[in-house]
Amino acid sequence: MIREFHLADVLTLANAACGVAAVLCAMLYMGNPSLAHYITAAGLTPAALMFDWLDGRVARWRHTHSALGRELDSLADIISFGVAPAALGFAAGLRGGWDWLALIYFVCCGVSRLARYNVTAERLSEGSDKVAYFEGTPIPTTFMLTAILAWAGWQGRLGDQLYWGVWMFGPWELHPLSFLFVLSGSLMISKTLRIPKI
Repeated sequence: MIREFHLADVLTLANAACGVAAVLCAMLYMGNPSLAHYITAAGLTPAALMFDWLDGRVARWRHTHSALGRELDSLADIISFGVAPAALGFAAGLRGGWDWLALIYFVCCGVSRLARYNVTAERLSEGSDKVAYFEGTPIPTTFMLTAILAWAGWQGRLGDQLYWGVWMFGPWELHPLSFLFVLSGSLMISKTLRIPKI
């Protein structure tokens, strides 16, 4: 299988590696609340974003598009821009029952968005090498969530100090910050929102 990989696929795997490393750093932070672990987890997202950008450029430059590459890209993206931000949010303190539901919803929206993109990419490309527009926000836009969480960490606003506090809603806690994950997930699966691809 490795022989079938192109340079773009190696860059895609680097994207996935950054996402996995971010999840592991978030777990390290939960076991030992060192801000270095938390900031490292957040800092791996820009690296994943760079590899995600590069793999598409390299694939077009070398004319090495493949179904394997497209699927690989989606799997890497769900780790780096879906699971990793959710893990960072959980590590930051989004641990109430409603927060769990918000984070699960967010990741499921990311998975659904990528699956829809893979199924509709040929129709949206209209015969060219790339799609003309995205339906819903692309999953790498979740970088903004990671940036907000990184800023919260930098300001010491983690755990009990999270922005907007915590509410008791029914049997579970809810941190209003988790609504940002719900909003991001909802924008990803929107069919009415069309964003031109640059």
